[in-house]
Amino acid sequence: KSLEEAGYAVDLQYANDDVATQVSQIENMITSGCDALVIASIDGGSLGTVLAEAKNKNLPVIAYDRLIMGTDAVSYYATFDNYMVGKIQGQYIVDTLDLENQAGPFNIELFTGSPDDNNARFFFGGAMDVLNPYIDSGKLNIVSGQRSFEEVATPGWKTEEAQKRMENLITAYYADGTKLDVVYSSNDSCAIGITNALVNAGYTKDNFPIITGQDCDITSTKNIIAGLQSMSIFKDTRTLAKKVVEMVNAILSGKEVPVNDTSTYDNGTGIIPSYLCEPVFADINNYKQLLIDSGYYTEDQLK
Repeated sequence: KSLEEAGYAVDLQYANDDVATQVSQIENMITSGCDALVIASIDGGSLGTVLAEAKNKNLPVIAYDRLIMGTDAVSYYATFDNYMVGKIQGQYIVDTLDLENQAGPFNIELFTGSPDDNNARFFFGGAMDVLNPYIDSGKLNIVSGQRSFEEVATPGWKTEEAQKRMENLITAYYADGTKLDVVYSSNDSCAIGITNALVNAGYTKDNFPIITGQDCDITSTKNIIAGLQSMSIFKDTRTLAKKVVEMVNAILSGKEVPVNDTSTYDNGTGIIPSYLCEPVFADINNYKQLLIDSGYYTEDQLK
């Protein structure tokens, strides 16, 4: 919509989470003679071959939200500050438990996203940089002992994968009445699976652990209102879209492209110049202001 308002003819294709479909769509776009590609990749590591053709035709490529890996065809990257997302989530846990002043220990389990999504490592890394000192000091106790990225990753960010793992954790470590105080979750699709498992195991909002999230999905926002999720990072897609339009305008008019990070995101072929938008979090105290008053959702959508 924003690109069309800026005067562009836009070919918008959804691949329904199927990599082969996305590759085919991009091939067709390149063949049809587009001037620029903006790609939200399904699998950041699977587009190298098709994008080699874009490189041959000197087509600018903007990676949208998820970095496209292993190809020198990517011109720019537009996203939210993914490391900051994790830091905000981690700090929310620290502040809510008052870890500076409370002795603990508080029991925590960790969930992050898909191993094939470069963003997941930034989310998890930001959160763990905040939480690790409290884990190392014993104020936070990982009852399962599962702490490494590989141990806590969720294939495909799938809700059912997170739910299955949470069910296993409850059975193995919490069925004896051990209290679960916090579940760190990198995003909402994982948080929904975690919540489903806890509700099915008999947890209620009276003994529900702190659960973090990201994206302010409608289901998770409803869970926040119901007391079944504590917070979610709000990444206003309107902000990201506006920035991408500015980048496309600059690229196609030969002007300097707006970026604010030239050191963080290496896709395996070198640093990709990036624009990082600033994330904020929504919880029970501010979701109306952030999500309803701003027009992102209507009140009816969250009923």
